[in-house]
Amino acid sequence: MEFKNTQIRRQDRLLDAEASRNLLEQGEYGVLSMQAEDGGGYGVPLNFAWDGSHSIYIHCAPQGRKLQCLQRCNKISFCVVGKTCVVPDQFTTAFESIIMECSAHTGLSEEERKKALELLLDKYSPNDKAKGLESVEKSFHRTEIVRFDIVTWSGKCKRLST
Repeated sequence: MEFKNTQIRRQDRLLDAEASRNLLEQGEYGVLSMQAEDGGGYGVPLNFAWDGSHSIYIHCAPQGRKLQCLQRCNKISFCVVGKTCVVPDQFTTAFESIIMECSAHTGLSEEERKKALELLLDKYSPNDKAKGLESVEKSFHRTEIVRFDIVTWSGKCKRLST
């Protein structure tokens, strides 16, 4: 996984590697962008969990448009947007975001799929993990897990002085 901010046009708006990692760890949702069946684009907002290393996990139904698109082309982009603040009188928005180029993988082992669901529970339902694990057992057969292996990523922000 290569942190690569050199291609950002506005070098004065770089989000450094540490802040980018924090956003990847704490971001509430991300937007998956991929190639649609007809060759166009298709994007969808998703909950996700980062493994702390080089992979992101999502969960979904075992069939659907998202999986069809990923089967057609597994090269994807994943964007996480952090804090934003529209400043109307300055005609601008303060923001922080990261964009990752990834390869998507399905057909994961049962062990990896369960670990990914635990990561999601740890992130979104830490106080209800026992109940969540029961739910995982009940619905595991109808849950697909997709792993996004991060190839390159970059971070950008716009900070406003008050």
